[in-house]
Amino acid sequence: MKIIAVGRNYTAHIEELKNSVPTEPVIFTKPETAILRNNEPFYYPSISNNIHHELEVVLKISKVGKNIEEKFAHKYYDEIGLGIDFTARDIQSRLKEKGLPWDLAKGFNGSAPISDFVSKSDYDLANLNFHLDINGERRQTGNTSLMIYSFDYIISFVSQYFTLKTGDLIFTGTPAGVSEVKIGDRLVASLEGKEILDFEIK
Repeated sequence: MKIIAVGRNYTAHIEELKNSVPTEPVIFTKPETAILRNNEPFYYPSISNNIHHELEVVLKISKVGKNIEEKFAHKYYDEIGLGIDFTARDIQSRLKEKGLPWDLAKGFNGSAPISDFVSKSDYDLANLNFHLDINGERRQTGNTSLMIYSFDYIISFVSQYFTLKTGDLIFTGTPAGVSEVKIGDRLVASLEGKEILDFEIK
């Protein structure tokens, strides 16, 4: 099982980090050891002093596929959820300055908390609302209509490079509002108003 993630997929988030708008999806990966399930707490790692939350809609791949045409991509996932792409911003900045990969900043242990998954048939995927509250304060609000690259385009693009397998997860990008988390914070993420992820930073 692998985790594939998309960077810079919401214009407002690109602007807040002063990045350039990509001409194709920016792709990175996380190892399976990054996953946190069942609202397990996230333990702040000693490697960083500046961990940021990035709330994302996550797709769960339901069958094997490669070189998938965009018009058929919807057949390769049945469920969606929410996840946090925790990013060690200090490490990422250092790596970017040297033109190096982001793996250390993105793939550390526990950096991918995920919710339970729900059937995509219950939602309008092109107009999907999601948000993140920290300690009861709204931090991120997103809607999939604002994505640069759609779910189906992402699946088609990624499958040209990686064979997708059942159970693979795709993080589809974060909206604006990313910020630092602290020990003691409680993160609650909601999909169309329903809380489906709720955990603490320890």
